[in-house]
Amino acid sequence: MEEALLLVPEDKGCCGLGKEIKKLSYIAAPMVVVSVSQNLLQVVSVMMAGHLGELSLSGVAIASSFTNVTGFSLLFGMAGGLETLCGQAYGAEQYKKLGSYTYCSIISLIFVCFPVSLLWMFVEKILIMMGQDPLVSSEAGKYSIWLLPALLAYAILQSLIRYFLTQGLILPMLLSSCATLCFHVPLCWALVYKFELGTTGAALSIGFSYWLTVIFLVIYIQYSSACDKTRVSFSLDVFRSIPEFFRFGFPSAVMSCLEWWSFELLILFSGLLPNSKLETSVLSICLTTMSLHYFIPYGVGAAASTRVSNELGAGNPRGAKAAVLAATMIAAVEAISVSTILFSCRSVLGYAYSNEKEIVDYVTRITPLLSFSVIMDSVQAVFSGVARGTGSQRLAAFVNLGAYYLVGLPLALVLCFMLQLRGMGLWAGILAGTTTQALFYALITSFTNWQKKAVEARERIFEGTNVGESVFA
Repeated sequence: MEEALLLVPEDKGCCGLGKEIKKLSYIAAPMVVVSVSQNLLQVVSVMMAGHLGELSLSGVAIASSFTNVTGFSLLFGMAGGLETLCGQAYGAEQYKKLGSYTYCSIISLIFVCFPVSLLWMFVEKILIMMGQDPLVSSEAGKYSIWLLPALLAYAILQSLIRYFLTQGLILPMLLSSCATLCFHVPLCWALVYKFELGTTGAALSIGFSYWLTVIFLVIYIQYSSACDKTRVSFSLDVFRSIPEFFRFGFPSAVMSCLEWWSFELLILFSGLLPNSKLETSVLSICLTTMSLHYFIPYGVGAAASTRVSNELGAGNPRGAKAAVLAATMIAAVEAISVSTILFSCRSVLGYAYSNEKEIVDYVTRITPLLSFSVIMDSVQAVFSGVARGTGSQRLAAFVNLGAYYLVGLPLALVLCFMLQLRGMGLWAGILAGTTTQALFYALITSFTNWQKKAVEARERIFEGTNVGESVFA
């Protein structure tokens, strides 16, 4: 293919920094709400089940952690491959390919659901083998099995979210997520208490809510004029894209899961400490605070992924660089603001979670580390989005492996157990991992050859397609 077909003039679509910040904000702000709304579905179910008693709360909490680590995080990460493929296809105006890639993702993620489902069916036995209480394991196993319908819906939902995200169609996701959350609260209450289904009802309500969101988005795709260009009929040709999807989806999943799992391991390590109840409680507070904050930089990162992939697909490397700069500026302002607020409120932050003075004092001591974690977390979240937008998931996966499993966790264990810093040491170690990750991401981004990335994107999207010819008739 002619070089002229691969790259349009660099100044095409290039805009001022202020305009780029507006574009990013238009995507990022609603994505924060979408992410929070979807996350709250599981939180609401855990809260409802928690009021059934200590056994129900323990079982559901362990099951939620297990299913997140082994299933939901895997699907969430794999769907990130669409941010490269769909985003660049949209920028290259190959709209039919965007629809084809979405079909491909749905099929691939459903295929992944089968081995995950088999694993979830044996959660009770797995937990007992790990030394968990048999009653708690039984409750967790039952909850995991009834969560299987939610797993299938989540596979489709994450593909559809990337379909809308990469086109900048945020409103349907925003409306469907908020409406589903409003529906989920009374539904969960009714299933748990009114119909006396207990933890089974809590799990089923998540599945109902995910499927409701999927149905809403499918209806929007089918009847909205905004999706006319990307709406395609299913064809066997979709299967030809599966290897390409896995080429980006698998490292994207590794990239996401390695980071997610490292934080889950902190809680396990804290349970091995003297006074484990205190250490686990404080680290849980830190993780909860970080999780609540993470939705903001994740929204910025998702917006950066969309803008970068769109610009690269359009053959506009300068536009992609402008998007990175704008996202970095937004993330920096947000991170410094939140970090300053946390540090200023360090003496009262613990009271938001507990009235125990021992816990509050411990949180006060660890908050300076938490404040710095907020900054590093924002940096890595944005550059993770850039990596997905450029198709650099494989390199990012190696960075995460080295940052967390060669630096972060080993250092955390040394500081915690050998130097007797306990929970403070665990958090300091994982902070070192996050800092290493953020620094490497920043270096990779700064040395990126944007011209080459734009050429690669155009070659990938137009491979086997003549100019002016759609993928499907």
